[in-house]
Amino acid sequence: MPDSIQDTIKKRREKIREKIQQQELDAYLVLHPANRYYLSGFELHDPQCNESAGCLIITAEGRDWLCTDPRYLEAAKNLWPENDLYIYKKDRGKNLSDFVSGLGISRLGFEKKIMSFELYQELSQGLELQPFKGLTEELRLQKQDLELQYLQESCDLNHEIFAQIPVMLEKGCTEASLAWKIEKMFRERGASELAFSPIVAFGANAALPHHLPGEDKLTEGTPVLVDVGARYQQYCSDQSRTFWFGKHPTQEFQKLLDTVKQAQQLAIDNIRPGKEIKGLYRMVVDFFESHSLGKHFTHALGHGIGLETHEAPGVGPNQETVLQEGMVITVEPGLYFSGWGGIRWEHMVAVTPEGAKVL
Repeated sequence: MPDSIQDTIKKRREKIREKIQQQELDAYLVLHPANRYYLSGFELHDPQCNESAGCLIITAEGRDWLCTDPRYLEAAKNLWPENDLYIYKKDRGKNLSDFVSGLGISRLGFEKKIMSFELYQELSQGLELQPFKGLTEELRLQKQDLELQYLQESCDLNHEIFAQIPVMLEKGCTEASLAWKIEKMFRERGASELAFSPIVAFGANAALPHHLPGEDKLTEGTPVLVDVGARYQQYCSDQSRTFWFGKHPTQEFQKLLDTVKQAQQLAIDNIRPGKEIKGLYRMVVDFFESHSLGKHFTHALGHGIGLETHEAPGVGPNQETVLQEGMVITVEPGLYFSGWGGIRWEHMVAVTPEGAKVL
């Protein structure tokens, strides 16, 4: 990892350290994989949903520890001072509890969203535990220049793939086969993985916003909803488009597509620093209701995106957060009709001093 990125990561930890000191904690335990990576550069993913690649201990006094198991020793040594590594064995919870107590730490903050009850029981035997929500996520809200660059490059790759999709639509192809072709193209063009399982929905299946591609075959005169994204330079892209397969789209389809795009543009035109997020969502709901379509818009307007496909801030009805420069969100209004299908159109947008920059 280049020195410039390591310097940036160290500065992030210093900001967390300031928060630790303000809360009168001895240390803070970082368990969430994306936060661990953001603050150390180590392992963006855990190996399995029931396993951990490790954790980070940020202390108030200035020394930080990367903790992991022997499988990751060499990888950890490549980016972390070996004297500040702690390698635990099979009983992770007890090992960590003994290690942290041995450092003279008594009051330990932790991410309440991610800690298991099992680990909590182990640590609480020798430590005073203090739960926190969003301590690191607050830093991740506003993307730095390098992050914005990576998000733009990830989004550019998405655009490149979407430009190929219309010619990939063939009568008789299945949702699953199209999803596989898209995934293959992403990997061939440099993506390390998909940002999420691809959504490919033909016809009535598009009424399900998170439809899983199946064996339904494409026929003439069918709407096709595609929602895909890639991980590139560790940052995610996420875009949706709805196509028409056939010679001419029906008037109903075209009218609904135009309405969805108008709703999206309305939101984008009103994105600026200081704008309350729930007001942005309400604006789109009111627009759809003015067209007697409000009940067919069934999900949030969007979400934050970065190291994770879905991260803060949410763009929904209860979000009192205000937009800030450097935030990157999706704007993805959609309309869904049981038995007919759905239409969604999604852009990734960065908040700038001048307003919205569509990535």
